[in-house]
Amino acid sequence: MSSDAERSRSLVVVSGGLSQPSSTRLLADRLAAATEEALALRGVAVRRETIELRDHAQSLVNHLLTGFPPPSLDSALRAVRDADGLIAVTPIFSASYSGLFKMFFDVLERDELAGLPVLIGATGGTVRHSLALEHVVRPLFAYLNAAVVPTAVYAAAEDWGGAEGQLVQRIGRASGELALALAGGGRAPRADAFADPVPMEDLLG
Repeated sequence: MSSDAERSRSLVVVSGGLSQPSSTRLLADRLAAATEEALALRGVAVRRETIELRDHAQSLVNHLLTGFPPPSLDSALRAVRDADGLIAVTPIFSASYSGLFKMFFDVLERDELAGLPVLIGATGGTVRHSLALEHVVRPLFAYLNAAVVPTAVYAAAEDWGGAEGQLVQRIGRASGELALALAGGGRAPRADAFADPVPMEDLLG
């Protein structure tokens, strides 16, 4: 029989919204809830942690300048590093992710997200910005070697309220893909870079 640890997954939700409340946080919460529901149907419990980047804005700037994160930011970065799955949602500004969103992932080492199942989402005022998910957000996580699920979710202003049908369908499809990846084990164990060192004579040669 599987242990409780084997049937639970840690899910970290990163919201890059600047206002409070924000449509970015709303979409992030909807994606997380749908993922939890899909995992519950598979008998998998979820330990969810949500990171509001607006709470770490000054710390991120200081970290970029000094190279040393304060304890609150260090805890958030460690949560992402140790997660089994990640939901990352950004507002779209000038056809790209927000600077705050980019700063957060800039301070992570490239391979710290390697193999991590990631669901990406974005919000904006118009559907014209929806392609930013595929043009800039997905390539960012591909560069970080994350395992991004096929379906990305974009929510324009018109998607909220009475016209949520298509948004609900996209949320269901994307969260189902992330749940499937998490139920299958999530991230593969990361290799220890020091487990098989290059012999000194080869380095000198």
